[in-house]
Amino acid sequence: MLFNIGFRALPWCAASGALALAARTIALGRGWSVEAASFAAALTVGAAVQLLQSRIGVSGNALDVAGCIPMIPGGFATKAILGLFTVMAPNAANDTLGTAVGNALHVAFTIGALGTGLAIPTLLLRVRGMK
Repeated sequence: MLFNIGFRALPWCAASGALALAARTIALGRGWSVEAASFAAALTVGAAVQLLQSRIGVSGNALDVAGCIPMIPGGFATKAILGLFTVMAPNAANDTLGTAVGNALHVAFTIGALGTGLAIPTLLLRVRGMK
């Protein structure tokens, strides 16, 4: 782990990641796009963490982020960067830029979906708790 998380929280981080990957795998199996499946998985993890945070005594932000790290689209990011390097080559193909931009958009929308999916339960439960 790249975070300063105590040993007591590591099993909960693993459970959060497993829940996220299970939810995304189920959504992908039903034919959803990677972005939509990642949003649904992040929403699931965010809701579960918000509901269980007071019972387990671990920081909700750490569990949210640790659970969604495996869903960051590293393959698309790598293809986007390599595609942009290829565009700079003297004999670049015409469709290389389109492919690189398409991969970059996959990355941007997936990361946006992850952030939005994690923020919605936090905002909804915070507003509900203030009343």
